[in-house]
Amino acid sequence: MATRYYTATTIDGFIADSANSLDWLFEVTDRDDRFAPFFARIGAFAMGATTYEWVLDHEKLLEHPEKWQEWYADRPAWVFTHRDLPAIPGADITFVSGDVRPVHEAMTAAAGDRDIWLVGGGELVGTFADAGLLDEIILGMAPVTLGAGAPLLPRRLTSSRLSLTSVEQVGPFAYLTYAVS
Repeated sequence: MATRYYTATTIDGFIADSANSLDWLFEVTDRDDRFAPFFARIGAFAMGATTYEWVLDHEKLLEHPEKWQEWYADRPAWVFTHRDLPAIPGADITFVSGDVRPVHEAMTAAAGDRDIWLVGGGELVGTFADAGLLDEIILGMAPVTLGAGAPLLPRRLTSSRLSLTSVEQVGPFAYLTYAVS
């Protein structure tokens, strides 16, 4: 079991544009589906409020809550937020704030022998890294630059903590996998 940050990023290190949108990612054609095999190993996942709000709005999930079930099935999700956010009907979502350690404990219990996926954003993933609870970073680097936006991981993680374990080209994407110590 591992805690993994799997995300798409631009060449210049952004996971969302300055409007917190992922539209830049969906403009990339010839995308191979690496997400399905990855997600098959996931038992629980977490995301920040901005990510949740974007997915909620972009996919109109309050109007079409069945989409959540199609994508994530019965996997429990935790959303880190300091605001009141609407719950998606029928989705196993827990809204939390504060220290990531007790949440990670609950996620680990819920995941069983499966992995934990940290969806984003970068600041949330950074708090898991700060607490020593991040095992792997998997980056799908897209052939895009944005110049500004939400940074991939707004933390200093030096090479002493990161070990490159895999490099792969899949269509126009470069996938880089790092073990985190």
